[in-house]
Amino acid sequence: MILLRPIQCLLLMTLACVSPVMANDWPQWMGPERDGVWREEGIVDTLPVGDDRVLWRVPIGGGYAGPAVVGERVYVTDKQLVGDARDPDNPFQRGSANATERVLCLDAATGETVWKYEYPCAYTVSYPAGPRTTPVVRDGRMYTLGAEGHLVCLNAETGELVWKRHFATDYGRETSPVWGYSANLLLDGDRLIALVGGKGTTVVAFHKDDGRELWRALDSMGEHGPGYSSPIIVEAGGTRQLIVWHPAALSSLNPETGEVYWNQPFVLKAGLAVATPRVQGDLLFVSSFYNGSLMMRLNRDKPTAEVAWQRSGQNERLTDSLHCMISTPALDGEFIYGADSYGEFRCIDRDTGDRIWETFAPTSGQSARWGNAFLVRHEDRYFLFSEQGDLILAKLSPEKYEEIGRMHLVDPTGPAQRRDVVWTHPAFARKCVFARNDKEIVCVSLAKE
Repeated sequence: MILLRPIQCLLLMTLACVSPVMANDWPQWMGPERDGVWREEGIVDTLPVGDDRVLWRVPIGGGYAGPAVVGERVYVTDKQLVGDARDPDNPFQRGSANATERVLCLDAATGETVWKYEYPCAYTVSYPAGPRTTPVVRDGRMYTLGAEGHLVCLNAETGELVWKRHFATDYGRETSPVWGYSANLLLDGDRLIALVGGKGTTVVAFHKDDGRELWRALDSMGEHGPGYSSPIIVEAGGTRQLIVWHPAALSSLNPETGEVYWNQPFVLKAGLAVATPRVQGDLLFVSSFYNGSLMMRLNRDKPTAEVAWQRSGQNERLTDSLHCMISTPALDGEFIYGADSYGEFRCIDRDTGDRIWETFAPTSGQSARWGNAFLVRHEDRYFLFSEQGDLILAKLSPEKYEEIGRMHLVDPTGPAQRRDVVWTHPAFARKCVFARNDKEIVCVSLAKE
């Protein structure tokens, strides 16, 4: 049911009038520039905002996929079980359940469904809540990758199928990665870059218009395939470089051809390349649950790199520096902020990896395996979305974690590590936050009065 109040309708009409000029889009994973920064102006200085700022809530199925917002549309994916199918009682175990994956296009002002695209998708992955990746929207096309390797291109306006690929069929992937295909698609020029996995097909570039393969590169065998980390583009050494972090190495490729520029071996336990690599100037940073942190220094004159520092703890509890699981950390000045293995939200020194402080406040509130919060920077503060469904506004500095306020957006609905969580990255666009769990998606205005 869509719930709207008279004051909301007035606000929606105002937004509709100004959106072509003022509204920013969130067209892919981590925002317009894929860097976790929200650049709209005129956003609230504190939280919570009033209940009248909840513009709409609509039902949705399960999934870890965050929404994308472009213009007047919201794009999000979910999973629907078919008939009497049910997921395993233990979400950590792999099973087999008949299901469909859906691509939903919603009206950004009201939440009403504009169109829906659905296809059959038997779920075999561990933690089978639903799709993992945020849709990519550009030039009237929408691209999405499902948990079991269904790559789909749709007309963003109508939902009509343009082309599709299936990694199991097209690349002989007998099983999906244990935790499903989770690396977000990257659109670079005419190339739609995806992590597939296999001999020579860790990363594959498809033509965005018709889905034909343009190039393939790297090997990633085993049950975790290409891993779960999303690729990025950086410019260093006078060269555009495609950075791919997979279970065997951190690699740099030519995004136009797939040629390998450099490889830094970094063999990961359980294939846990999850967080997106972060770049700041000539520094490139990755962090893993078991294996800790690796900081690379990019050569300023040619496409090569060297290790600046590397830190690892004794085990998943006795960690050193920063051991990220799901959340992508933020590099801010001379410091790095991120969630450690059991939810310890930490500040570390960028140049050494030394810890400065930690707190459980923005994650789970206490020690919890894989405790999580997503970070989005806005001006001189951060919006954090906790695994308990709270939106938090905070200032982060080497001195302290300073919480300005918080409000509850959605309830934790997904079972994980003996607790319920929300592990979906929200979108920030149209001066609003769009967040979802396994039951609903909500839009809340964060515009100043």
